[in-house]
Amino acid sequence: MNFKLIFILLYVFISSLVTFILFYVDKQKAKHHRWRIPESTLLSFSFIGGSYGAFLAMKKFRHKTKHPKFYIMVPLMMILHIAILIFAFVKLI
Repeated sequence: MNFKLIFILLYVFISSLVTFILFYVDKQKAKHHRWRIPESTLLSFSFIGGSYGAFLAMKKFRHKTKHPKFYIMVPLMMILHIAILIFAFVKLI
């Protein structure tokens, strides 16, 4: 397997894991009425590669599922990331 491809997959995995954790922390803070992670931060981490983690966290924790900017933007970012991954696989293999 190509080193660049491994790097891309590792990047997506790590950014998704970090985003998943951020959504979890924000949900816990919401439950305890504490300071929250800004929505712009959550969306930014989703945009830079963590859309898969954001989507999974939204489903698992039922967090941010009623906010249009999340239930619309996160799936759109996933589609964008899937297209980028397909392009990378085609170009790098």
